[in-house]
Amino acid sequence: MNRAIIDQRALGVTYNPDHTNVRVWAPMAQSVVLHLCQQDVKIPLQNDGTYWHTTTDQLQPGDAYKFILNDTLERPDPASLAQPEGVHGPSKVVDTAAFVWSDTDWQNIPLDDYLMYELHTGTFSPEGTFAGIEERLDYLVELGINAIEIMPIAQFPGTRNWGYDGVCPYAVQNSYGGAAGLQKLVDACHQRGLAVVLDVVYNHVGPEGNYLSDFGPYFTTKHQTPWGDALNFDDDYSDSVRRYFIENVLMWFRDFHIDALRLDAVHAIRDTSEVHLLREIKEYVDELMTLTGKQHYLIVESDLNETRFIKPIAGDGYGMDAQWNDEFHHALRVTAGGERNGYYADYNGIQHLAKAYRDAYVYDGTTMHPRARIAGKSTAGHAGRQFVVFSQNHDQIGNRMLGERPSQLVSPEMKKLMAGAVISSPYLPMLFMGEEWGELNPFMYFVSHSDLPLIEAVRQGRRREFADFHGPFAAPDPQAAETFERSKLNWSRVTQEPHQTIFRYYQTLLALRKQSSLRHPNRESVAVVVDEERATLTLLRQHAGELAGQQEETVVCLMNFSKEIQLLTLPAGERPWHKLLDSADPQWNGPAAAPAVVASNHEHVSVQPESILIYTNK
Repeated sequence: MNRAIIDQRALGVTYNPDHTNVRVWAPMAQSVVLHLCQQDVKIPLQNDGTYWHTTTDQLQPGDAYKFILNDTLERPDPASLAQPEGVHGPSKVVDTAAFVWSDTDWQNIPLDDYLMYELHTGTFSPEGTFAGIEERLDYLVELGINAIEIMPIAQFPGTRNWGYDGVCPYAVQNSYGGAAGLQKLVDACHQRGLAVVLDVVYNHVGPEGNYLSDFGPYFTTKHQTPWGDALNFDDDYSDSVRRYFIENVLMWFRDFHIDALRLDAVHAIRDTSEVHLLREIKEYVDELMTLTGKQHYLIVESDLNETRFIKPIAGDGYGMDAQWNDEFHHALRVTAGGERNGYYADYNGIQHLAKAYRDAYVYDGTTMHPRARIAGKSTAGHAGRQFVVFSQNHDQIGNRMLGERPSQLVSPEMKKLMAGAVISSPYLPMLFMGEEWGELNPFMYFVSHSDLPLIEAVRQGRRREFADFHGPFAAPDPQAAETFERSKLNWSRVTQEPHQTIFRYYQTLLALRKQSSLRHPNRESVAVVVDEERATLTLLRQHAGELAGQQEETVVCLMNFSKEIQLLTLPAGERPWHKLLDSADPQWNGPAAAPAVVASNHEHVSVQPESILIYTNK
């Protein structure tokens, strides 16, 4: 382990008051020159056998610079912290230590308690900036979430992008507010008790402005990904590529005070090394946490249902703290009456939803019949906090051709039921921006490339990629500014009906999650009863009192996914059942309220169509 990179960033340009360090990896280059753009000064770098480097007092924060390779190619810094003129322009020196933090006493929230809210910086607010998010932090606190998850902010071409086309992993998108803007936002979040999760992409680099290959073998033909040659994590020269991304992880935690990272599509990180890149990242993060005393989490996205990602290192795993669980979403969407084509064809609805409640994965070593293969591993021994669940996210909305949200696809009653199904689960719940008031604007796929052939390739690829979901309408143009503008949240709806009532419903659900046994993501105490014919599901959650003598609390969630009233039975016990939440209550614009108290002797309760009833015996 290279402990020197834990204390401070070593790659790129690192400013210090008395001098500035410059270090770049270009193993094939015959010469590397630092070009100070404003001064038009050129400083040759020295080669130590692996890296080119120098120390200079001529670089100050705000200065523009590029590297000249072999006296011919002039390129931005691969580890640039700022690209004020975009991905093709010069890099800018940034002093990340200049920001004055006020979060010295901040301690990350226990992962068990995370209530996440995914947002896209460019469309969350009218401003489309970090400052726009900051202005609405009090609103998010009022809602009841305690962690925001920001979609990728690494510099991408133009000003409109989901973020997964980033080409400068160290540079914070200039149109969002740059490095200082992100630091200010994180500090403001911590002042309000909000943790910050940042989405990062280590499985590929975007196409436009991707100059990494000019510097060295960052990619390998040994593996292929959906985006082309894989990043070089296990071929010749891979040590320096691995270090490049490990330093990036450490930078976000150390220099930007990010609390957790969400690592995009780790199944596409091709690495056959003895020590997988993710495991090495975890080892470095553990060392950083020992040094700083601060807690950080690593959350992955994976479609492999492979528990090795979330097994501890001591158990021969990669040590990731949690993962997104798309299977819960897919089963819930089908149960709620969604389409059954595309990848939804693998899910049968309420039986699979019940399995997701019990086992997290639907396919956990079982046969995936539509694909005629065995998929997944058992999640036995893995805590509920290791799985993040949702009824919608950027992928599941934006990867629809028209970007429709559930608010446009299901009834208001079903939407409330879906929210209850997520927030009452024994996993970590996540909302997607605007869901809490039933936003009607779509969230579509958008880009702002400048390369004309690439623009057309994206248009054509978009039409092909989701052909299974296409209807009679033409696919929106990802390059059009209108596609981006239509994807912005309409904040005026928050104060209008029925959106204001939906917001209050989500507030109540999140408060209930914090105040009852639902708070504890304990999979071991979960029981599920499902009636496929009537489309009903009963979820039982139990938690023993934390103090001696406290009684065990049982919370029962009665879910009716059918369009008819259904009679469901509450378990018999010694104590009566008290209602905690009723999505069909007229206060939530529902048709009728259920009894506030129900006797303990195995009583039946009428559950309204497309609704959820939650009772406790405490």
